[in-house]
Amino acid sequence: MFRAIKGKILAIESSCDDTSAAVIVDGVVMSNVTAHQIVHAEYGGVVPELASRKHQKNILPVVKKAIKDANITKDQLDAIAFTRGPGLLGSLIVGVTFAKAFALALNIPLIEVHHMHAHVLAHFIEEPFPAFPFLCLTVSGGHTQIVLVNAYNQMTVIGSTLDDAAGEAFDKTGKMLGLPYPAGPEIDRLAQKGNAIYQFPEPKIEGLNFSFSGLKTAILYFIRDELKSNPLFLKLEMNNICASVQHRIATILLSKLENAARQHQISHLAIAGGVSANSTLREGLLALCQENNWTAHIPAFEYCTDNAGMIAMAAAFKFQDKIFSGQEVTPEPRLIF
Repeated sequence: MFRAIKGKILAIESSCDDTSAAVIVDGVVMSNVTAHQIVHAEYGGVVPELASRKHQKNILPVVKKAIKDANITKDQLDAIAFTRGPGLLGSLIVGVTFAKAFALALNIPLIEVHHMHAHVLAHFIEEPFPAFPFLCLTVSGGHTQIVLVNAYNQMTVIGSTLDDAAGEAFDKTGKMLGLPYPAGPEIDRLAQKGNAIYQFPEPKIEGLNFSFSGLKTAILYFIRDELKSNPLFLKLEMNNICASVQHRIATILLSKLENAARQHQISHLAIAGGVSANSTLREGLLALCQENNWTAHIPAFEYCTDNAGMIAMAAAFKFQDKIFSGQEVTPEPRLIF
């Protein structure tokens, strides 16, 4: 069905600190190139001004490589796609402006893509594809949502975070532990050497919504109290702390996803976004689905974090329906789902 999509599309993703470009040809992602920014590590988080400057430097070589890797020329492109939002304004401006200029120069259509829609549609890059309807837990540094997906163009958020995102909980915990930014991958690495022996509280939030602010506070007080009695606590127990934090965040996410599946009687479950690369979350989803005879869908690592491949896939569906944008389009940092 989806491989019947026709057209050659260049997609650009620049919502945060990664500059990415991809080419999709007839529904198949032929290239997916990303330039990462390491400059933010020393600040413990993304610095918007630095991010936008790096995008300006990286976008042209990344686009050139994506086109070259796809073994096509720019004159063969049928459309240019880009992330309109949500994201950092300065970063979005670079991608949107480049896409508009490139499309104008080639006299081909523009396709705007919602960043979070693209995370969900990343599941159609590689088979097996999820069957409709399915639930997608999208988890990243800025978002934590449960999305009911009835079709590639029919998505509804049925649960979201009331405060902090799961990815932010990982990063803030890492900062408390003195780990480098971004802390999520480092916590995952250390957690695999430890055991979840410390019990952190699970937020009591009604419905399908999430909250991680209370968990962050509990971790902060736990570390403070343990260091009072043993100044070497972090050094001695780092692996077990990471395993315990990771276990709690994963169980919070999977508990809500399970509740959503039972409420909506849906047996196809998916995860997406940067945190979906987390090993405990991936293993937990597989175990949950095996236990209930449900189907789990987990994207390849390449398509978990921000990347243009997912933007290209979302754009291919819009291209099929001839949904294009005009040159008057502008970035939307807080684009509504």
